[in-house]
Parts: sequence; structure tokens; C-alpha cells
Amino acid sequence: MKGPALLLAGIVSFSLLDATSKLLSGTYPLAQVIGVRWSVVLLLILAIRVALPGSGGPLRTARPWLHLLRSCIMVLSAAGFYLGFRRVPLAEGYLVFFTAPFMTLALAPLLLGEKVPPAAWFWSAIGFGGVLVSVLRMLGQGGSVEGYLCILGATGCFALTQALNRMLREEVGWARLIFWGAVVGLAVYGPVGVAQWVPTRPLDLGMMMVAGVLAGGGVMCSAAAYRLADPARLGPYGFAALPVSVLLDWMIWHTRPDLATVLGGCIVVFACVMSERSRRRALG
Repeated sequence: MKGPALLLAGIVSFSLLDATSKLLSGTYPLAQVIGVRWSVVLLLILAIRVALPGSGGPLRTARPWLHLLRSCIMVLSAAGFYLGFRRVPLAEGYLVFFTAPFMTLALAPLLLGEKVPPAAWFWSAIGFGGVLVSVLRMLGQGGSVEGYLCILGATGCFALTQALNRMLREEVGWARLIFWGAVVGLAVYGPVGVAQWVPTRPLDLGMMMVAGVLAGGGVMCSAAAYRLADPARLGPYGFAALPVSVLLDWMIWHTRPDLATVLGGCIVVFACVMSERSRRRALG
């Protein structure tokens, strides 16, 4: 259960990251928020390695071009989600995002040569059904075509990143998975963030820094999950972001979930449990 547990930890981190980004997005530009985020990630890695030399494994890699590709895709994903959710209602945006597990399953045989059993597709479909139950009543609120395309493109980038995490599973340690992504992210967003800098309140700056910790933790946990388990096993767990996001919406914005939302969340949890049970039965 280490792979699913790490993926769930990554989902919680990314959900908290989305919540902080939503709180900041109305006041600060994208490059400023993400530039600070990756600066914090980079400083944390360097501080840890100064205090504990060699912690996280080596920074050098035998596959630099694959790390560069992965980092560039992460940069595109962050921009796509930010720009997309500014133009599309949250519920409809989530419905687009939750196609990510299907994309990851489809990429498994193409990029990884890993077989995806029918049960993984089935329980992923059940999980997506839970998402649909939760958001169906909120569809039709409107949104720009550009917004939908941004979220769809960002979702594809997110799924591709997970496949690349799996391709890098032979490399030991977590440091280079975070370090090179932070270097590329800071190189892209840092100069623009400085040029567009908006005076920042101390509380907001603290939130940006916390977002850096959450981003680093989410990347590390999701990458580790795909090192330990294949996409067929982890696919249904991707929908666990639904109950997490509903809980955060309730705690932060005091939006109480209705019956459809609770039912959809229960369906998602059921799909995750049954997917794990079917896998264990298949293994004997």
C-alpha cells in the first residue's frame, strides 16, 4: 500500500496548494506566485543538503534530457491550470481535470510498455462517475473555450508527468526529482515574476512560501508513488482529490457539501477500495 498511500499524500498536498493558489490568484500575478513557490522549494532542498549532506540522493542524473522534458511539462501544467480556472467555473474545470487518470492509463502501454487490466479501467470509470454525480448539478454555468482548452492541456501535461515519473523510477533518491523541476520553474517564472512584482502583504508572502513546501511535498510524494506502483494500480486513486477538495471547500470557504457531493465522494472512495481488492485477488 506504499504507492497508493504516497499518491494520496501527494493529492492532499496538491489540493492544499490549489486552495492557497485560489486565495492568492485574485491579487497577485501567476509568475510572482509560482516564482516564489519554486524559490522556496530550491532553498529548502539546498538547506536540507547543507544540514544533512547527501540527503535525498545525488543531484546528477544519467537522464538529463528526460528531467528537462519533465520540468518543462510541469511549467506548462502550472500555467494551464492557473489560466484555465480563471475562465471556467470550478466544478466544470474539475470535471475536465478528472480525465487525468484515464490519460495516465492510456499512456502506460504507449510510453511504459505496461499492461492495463480491464479492472483498472472499470474502477476508474466508477470513480469518474462519482465525480460526475458531484458536479452534474453545477454544469452549464458557462466558461470560455480558451479556459477549457487550458485545463485540458494542463491535465494532459499532468498525466504525462506521472508517466515520466514512472520512467525515472530506477533513479535512487528524491532530490533530483524536485531540484531540477525547481531550477527550470524558477528560470522560467522568476524573471517575469520580478518584472510583474506586486507589493505583498506579510500574510500573503507566508502563504506563497507555504505553497512552495506543499508543491515540493506533492511532487515528491506523487513521483515516489509512481516509482513503487504502476498506473493501473494508482489510476482510481486519482479521483480521491474530489473528497479532499470538498473538505477544503467546506473548511476554508464554508461551502457545505450537499447530498450529491457526499454521494459522489462515497462513490470515489468505494472505487478506490474495490480497485485495491480486485488487484489483490488477481495476485492471488
